[in-house]
Amino acid sequence: MPSYWIVKSEPSTYSFGDLVRDGRTRWDGVRNPQALIHLRGMRKGDRVLFYHTGGEKALVGLARVAGAPYPDPAGGDPLQTVIDIEADRALPRPVTLAEVKAEPALAALGLVRQGRLSVMPVTSEQWRQLADMSRQGSVPR
Repeated sequence: MPSYWIVKSEPSTYSFGDLVRDGRTRWDGVRNPQALIHLRGMRKGDRVLFYHTGGEKALVGLARVAGAPYPDPAGGDPLQTVIDIEADRALPRPVTLAEVKAEPALAALGLVRQGRLSVMPVTSEQWRQLADMSRQGSVPR
C-alpha cells in the first residue's frame, strides 16, 4: 500500500510544469532534519502532491516516487538523501493554502502545522480530502 506525501517547491526554482516537461527529476536540496527523515521514508510507488510555495501557495499536481531514497550524488554530506519523482498529472484545480487552512478536517496536516517543511507525510484520509477539494468547482473531464 503506498504512502502519501507533499513536496514543496518555489515555482520560479522548479515548478510542477518543469516536472511535467522533464517527466522525472531528482528531488534534492532538502536540508531540514525532519524533512530529510520524511524523504528517507519514501518508497517507490508512493503518491506525491506537488505544492507551489511563494506567491501561489497551492497544491497543483500529482507525482509518484520513482525509486528508493539514495545518497545525494553531489557528495559532500553523507547524510544528504535524495529521491527521484515522476510527474503524474495536474490537479483538476489548484487547492490553495487558505482553503486547506479553512478545512477543519485538515487541521493536523503538516502543511498547516509545520508549514516550513519541504517534505511531509499525508494520511490517506487527508489525501482523499485534498483530492475531493481539487475536484470541487472544477470542470468535469
